[in-house]
Amino acid sequence: MALSYKRSVRVGEIIQQAVSKIVRDMTECLDLGFVTIMHVKLTDDLLSCRIYYSMLGSDKDKKKIYEILMKNTKKVRHQLALYLNLRRTPAINFVYDNTTENATRIFDLLKKIEEEK
Repeated sequence: MALSYKRSVRVGEIIQQAVSKIVRDMTECLDLGFVTIMHVKLTDDLLSCRIYYSMLGSDKDKKKIYEILMKNTKKVRHQLALYLNLRRTPAINFVYDNTTENATRIFDLLKKIEEEK
């Protein structure tokens, strides 16, 4: 028996793939760091979504990417509307996801504790 998922989850996965391509094309032409779309959280009514992204690089590069994403949110939403076949395109909010940095810091601390023993 096939598993059934909420529509918002399925559409969120499609949005994640589309926004990944849009952002990759946008950042390649600017020759900035590698931006990864980690997760998309879409409301059940499909009208609003948070796009969690991560990036490798310096704090200066991260700030620059954030400014570029905020400046081009309308363009990304327009490109997304062309890709999706929905009545309304959800409003987009980009959120920096520092999970990988936190995990790296925790592993470094654990390794340091192990070395001290």
